[in-house]
Amino acid sequence: SDTQDLLKTGEEEFSKRIHKFINIHRNSFLVLSAALYGPEEWSVMFRIQRRFLGSNLRVIPVHNPAEIVKLMLTMAKITSKSQADDTRCKMEMTKAQIMEKSPVWKMLQEYQSHCNFN
Repeated sequence: SDTQDLLKTGEEEFSKRIHKFINIHRNSFLVLSAALYGPEEWSVMFRIQRRFLGSNLRVIPVHNPAEIVKLMLTMAKITSKSQADDTRCKMEMTKAQIMEKSPVWKMLQEYQSHCNFN
């Protein structure tokens, strides 16, 4: 959605449309387009984020059509089953490595074992 259109049509009407959209779709992305994000555009984006905080809505600012296309391709790639499985596997491996090498994690394990002995 173009941020200027949002400012012209009114936030309340736009919010109703967003609410209807997020009730239908499991993962919702709102792409706000503005050539330049000034104080007014950032204010609109933050008000939308605050209003739908805790929902499945992701607000993404973009500046031009090329960024919109790049974003759409990235979302399509990430949400495809094979890519999602690959990403999940990489995240699990990274988590395991962090837990293995983390001095904080080691300290927590030692603390837990110490508590179990007492």
